[in-house]
Amino acid sequence: MDLLKNFFKGDKAIWIIYLFLCLISIVEVFSASSTLTYKSGDHWGPITNHLTLLMVGTIAVWIVHNIPCRWFKTFIALLPISWALLIAVFVIGALTNGAKRWIDLGFIQFQPSEVAKMATIITVAFILSRMQEENGANKKAFKYICGITAATCGLIVTENLSTAVLLAGSIFLLMFVGRVPFKQLGLLAGIGFACIIIGVGTIKYIPGEAWDKIGLHRMVTWQSRLNNHFDESEIPAAKFDIDNDAQIAHANIAIASSHILGKGPGNSVQRDFLSQAFSDFIYAIIIEELGLVGGAFVAILYILLLMRIAKIARNCDKSYYIFLVTGIGILFVLQATFNMLVAVGIMPVTGQPLPLISKGGTSTLVNCVYIGMILSISRYVNDLKRQQAEELLAQQTEQSQEITPENNIIPQEKSV
Repeated sequence: MDLLKNFFKGDKAIWIIYLFLCLISIVEVFSASSTLTYKSGDHWGPITNHLTLLMVGTIAVWIVHNIPCRWFKTFIALLPISWALLIAVFVIGALTNGAKRWIDLGFIQFQPSEVAKMATIITVAFILSRMQEENGANKKAFKYICGITAATCGLIVTENLSTAVLLAGSIFLLMFVGRVPFKQLGLLAGIGFACIIIGVGTIKYIPGEAWDKIGLHRMVTWQSRLNNHFDESEIPAAKFDIDNDAQIAHANIAIASSHILGKGPGNSVQRDFLSQAFSDFIYAIIIEELGLVGGAFVAILYILLLMRIAKIARNCDKSYYIFLVTGIGILFVLQATFNMLVAVGIMPVTGQPLPLISKGGTSTLVNCVYIGMILSISRYVNDLKRQQAEELLAQQTEQSQEITPENNIIPQEKSV
């Protein structure tokens, strides 16, 4: 037990949640990878690759959770590096599913936007911690944060709108936690709302041919998703988009046919019709196989993770650690929320994987680094509590030693 305690440091509840998410991922990815198995002809190949990735990710969790959290400030150097990689995506990026999001070097393929998200959260947390005043964050912090976030999101948005929106929303919530003045946040919210209305209107009503002519092919995809999400009329067979319309329909069928306890692990039917069953729509497969109980259990895991992160932040004594762990928690849980809302048909298709459950490469490894950082900060909090307890015990011991029996002798009255 002592060996395990020394090996798995930090918040034990975080470790348990991480273990449950990984176990669910192994079972559901193995079940949902039928399309990959069919294409490759290798029954064990997809799950073997996923297991290898999770093992590498677990090693990353263990390494990062042993790093003193004061060193995380040096990760700010990843920000300019990620910007350079995002620019490189436009030039040498690999085209996957109609979008350039990956850099393929042959021996390795990775998604720079995931690194950019992490670097932006780390940088914003540092700015908020350094510019805290008695009444909240300095007004200049708002300008710096908006500039950095706009630069990152601007490099991401053309090929990955949902990631840019996810990052912007997470930074907005982090600024709220970081006590940025409400006047500035209200102004930003108004501008953001206006941009959303203008953007949706522009995408929806400008013909797809016009976007194709100027090379913005992703606009056509967004237009199709918006039209399909808000238009309940029957789609003609000639205009049916198998990549989007069929996935939404089969995800709805998977959820509708699940009932309370589901069909059981490995018994999904819709996995054979969902091309992204192992990634974007894995939550629908979870509900189909594990039922509403299983779907609720997964959602509760993310809620518990956020609650534990809030507890860690509440016990921190340094503002940088508070903002960093809070920012990671917001980004992590908000992404999970996006994925689940898409799977149940509340939001248009976004392409966001379910953290630590969906099959993925860069996203899985980066999410494991997030868990490691959370555990490192929780380890600092545990050490802080232990130190405070020792100081309190020492004070009590010192006070008890001051009251000695010699000092408590009551002088007897002299006899007359």
